[in-house]
Amino acid sequence: MLPLVEIPELVQHYTPFFQGVFSQQALIEFQRYISGLIVSENKTIEGINRLFVVESRNQSSLNRLLTASPFSLEELNQARLQLLASLPGTAIKAKGVLSIDDTLLPHSGQEFEQIAKLYDPVKKTYVWAHNLVTLHYSDDECDYPLLFRLWKPVELEKLEAGMRAAGIPFKPDKEAWKTSDPKKWRRYLLRAWKRRQKAFPQIAELYDSKLSLAQQLLQEWVGLHPGQEFVVTFDDWYTEADFCQFIERSLGLAYVGTLNGKKQIHLQTGKESLQAFAERLKREHQSGQTVFHKISIPYKGGRESYYTYCHNHQLAHFGKQRLVINHRKPDLSDEPAFFISNRLYWGAEGITRIRRHRWPVEVYHEEGKAEGLDKYQLRDFGAIERHIALVAVVYSMLRAAQHDPSLHDKLQRQLELNLEGSLPDWRRLTQAQVLWCLGLFISAALARGQPLLEVMAPLMRAMCRKG
Repeated sequence: MLPLVEIPELVQHYTPFFQGVFSQQALIEFQRYISGLIVSENKTIEGINRLFVVESRNQSSLNRLLTASPFSLEELNQARLQLLASLPGTAIKAKGVLSIDDTLLPHSGQEFEQIAKLYDPVKKTYVWAHNLVTLHYSDDECDYPLLFRLWKPVELEKLEAGMRAAGIPFKPDKEAWKTSDPKKWRRYLLRAWKRRQKAFPQIAELYDSKLSLAQQLLQEWVGLHPGQEFVVTFDDWYTEADFCQFIERSLGLAYVGTLNGKKQIHLQTGKESLQAFAERLKREHQSGQTVFHKISIPYKGGRESYYTYCHNHQLAHFGKQRLVINHRKPDLSDEPAFFISNRLYWGAEGITRIRRHRWPVEVYHEEGKAEGLDKYQLRDFGAIERHIALVAVVYSMLRAAQHDPSLHDKLQRQLELNLEGSLPDWRRLTQAQVLWCLGLFISAALARGQPLLEVMAPLMRAMCRKG
């Protein structure tokens, strides 16, 4: 743990973008919290507060930033995006891609507001967690979150009452599950809610599923940028016909989705699964026909090669789609990836490049957790939302730092280090700058004639304090 004797240069450099969001006192706590998220290994309020040894404060001040300060999350996010837009390297570009994904924020116990028992595909078990849905931006120079929402579990009583009020009947044998098997009743109710929305559009507002949140994020972003063209990509969980139709018909956007091999494709010979279709194409290719063509796409400063099939096909529930089947290996021995797009004239290179830019949102969720995305101990749902928004600020500051010549000049004069590197490299560089400031603090105190023990005492107390 490195004691903080002043706010790190990186945080000071970008603070002016956030001055209009906070009161004077709240801005100080904002700087302290952001500094702690970057420097501290312990991302809790107590762990962050004890880093500060010169101007120490009661941790209740930091706590109030998350629980009681009247700052607006919308204004905070707008200031964060204005910071990113101010630098050519992080500004949104014509070939940038939007992606949708979600991640679990697991916690021990169920004392947190709106926490739920959710399936973790990595651990292959159910865990107590919040679920964060993110609209992310990526281009070949950078990536960062645009908008995000925490999912809330369904309120079954509210959902049932609203569906009954809309005149939707329930089967008597299914209603018995309310007492005999609540899990089955919950699944039945949610499936009925999803299935009946076209006939009863008023029930859509009764619950925000992850797909609903994804639609809201996209609708909000398009509303903030009228007239601009965006392309959206997502994995197979989000590639549902209704979601794709919403993107095309309601927003007028292009998309690149992902399908698993079980989906059905319509051929002249009848229906066939994508997996079986890909196997047949592979056999034809290996028999001497050129079915898969080699393509090369740019990605993050490099190039990647794929072996690709690309044609228009009718897909069950989706209608006509541009279908791309990709292999990474020349002998096609790896598992194929299946992508679809509503742009029937696009080539395999463009669709593959766009789909490749879905990966950075997963990287953000993992690197964001290194910055404290899931390290909160707050029970209040609103406070958790604020913590997540502030972690997004940290991530964006570190992203901006990679492309900011003005900040580079300031740090170069202090540290005389190579300032190029990844986002984790910039976090370590900020920690190095904190160490430099600590060394200057000790040196200045000794030069004034203070005894070493007197200088080191508060630093040692901070490092040895429990928590």
